[in-house]
Amino acid sequence: MKYKITLNGRTYEVEVEAGKAMLLDEYEAIAPTAPAAAAAAPAAAAPAAAPAAPAAPAVTGAGDAVNAPMPGTILKVNIQNGQAVKEGDVLVVLEAMKMENEILAPKNGTVTQVLVSKGSTVDTGAPMVVIG
Repeated sequence: MKYKITLNGRTYEVEVEAGKAMLLDEYEAIAPTAPAAAAAAPAAAAPAAAPAAPAAPAVTGAGDAVNAPMPGTILKVNIQNGQAVKEGDVLVVLEAMKMENEILAPKNGTVTQVLVSKGSTVDTGAPMVVIG
């Protein structure tokens, strides 16, 4: 079977046959072209869209931040500000790659700040909870 795979802007044509793969061709991926007037309008709109992206909330609570281990969507927040937690308690449930991941408290303490809510998205390393 032949497959075309695009990786980092380069397209590879690969043939897989009975357990072995062989590269057939390699070439640059080219985006479809549009008339110059139509292409100029989206280019002008792109800088305006960039500030609309949600910024990661600032950590203002005292203590250690619990960061997202991977990008995903918050399915459940089990804690609130001022709540005492024990090491191993489930703080947040994070969906990533169609799997639910329980984010556990790394230590005993009190939640000083909750930076995420149900339905919000996080990037790798984004602070989600602060425990003091």
